[in-house]
Amino acid sequence: MPHRAAELTVAIVALPGAIGLDVGIPVHILGSQDGYRVRVCAEAAEAIEGVGFGITPTHSLADVPDADIVVVPGYAEPERPLPAAYLDALRAAADRGARVVAICTGTFAVAACGLLDGRDAATHWRYTDRLRERHPLVNVLENRLFVEDGKVLTTAGGGAAIDACLHLIRSDFGAAAAHRAGMGVVAAPARGGDQPQYVDVPTPSRSDLSATRAWVMANIGEPITVRRMAEHSDLPRRTFIRRFDHETGMPPMRWVALQRVLGARRLLEESDWSVERIAAATGFGTAANFRAVFRREVGTTPGAYRKAHLGARPPADADRA
Repeated sequence: MPHRAAELTVAIVALPGAIGLDVGIPVHILGSQDGYRVRVCAEAAEAIEGVGFGITPTHSLADVPDADIVVVPGYAEPERPLPAAYLDALRAAADRGARVVAICTGTFAVAACGLLDGRDAATHWRYTDRLRERHPLVNVLENRLFVEDGKVLTTAGGGAAIDACLHLIRSDFGAAAAHRAGMGVVAAPARGGDQPQYVDVPTPSRSDLSATRAWVMANIGEPITVRRMAEHSDLPRRTFIRRFDHETGMPPMRWVALQRVLGARRLLEESDWSVERIAAATGFGTAANFRAVFRREVGTTPGAYRKAHLGARPPADADRA
């Protein structure tokens, strides 16, 4: 369920040797979102260098424990011991109840604090074996964009940091806010953490399937089948399924179901449509099927989701669950 606080403080902890890109992504995406107050924290106000840019910390480590969300970007040489002041600040924030987000090798720092003991975690695929060897109490999952276990979210590097930021926005401010943020950085707001970081196949010589995915989105309320999608892409069914899985990391109908849920979340947040109307508009067919799928994917009923996001009583026919 969303936190829906009026304003949340985000502390981005710039560890020694912080990677500029990993710092810059949450600074830009979360810093652009209304409802977040972003601060870059470090022991010393030394600029973090990226490719063609620099970021100077704005706050000290003393400001980390009071944050609602703590982001730990990747850093060089993650197997070297970190200064105790950084580890103490992270532990203090977690003890206070902050959500902790580790980007790429930032997972090593979170693990060094003991915050990942007994938890599932992800990191960049180049570092999974090293993380597993150094921190055997952590259940390191292979080839995942991001993993959320309780209040700790760990991610792969680069683009997965964007996915993690959009996931935070969706959790705190809803699917519509995440959609707008995704448009701002030209990224899809619906990539799930269980998608792979990479695929072990060469890129097909033919054009990708983005046109078919766009066609699905334009016709999301209609019956969509693998056969219809394959016909639209002008590919044999088996070839289509294989290429779709390679491009998205999931089977075609699983992707369609996630897009339908995302569309339904936006309508619940932004409209007063009944559950029956939303079910029809997003391709779920019946209200009963919509309720069942929504509860399975989101963890709550459509009516409860609407109340949490609108802060107002839904229409009388909005949900009978």
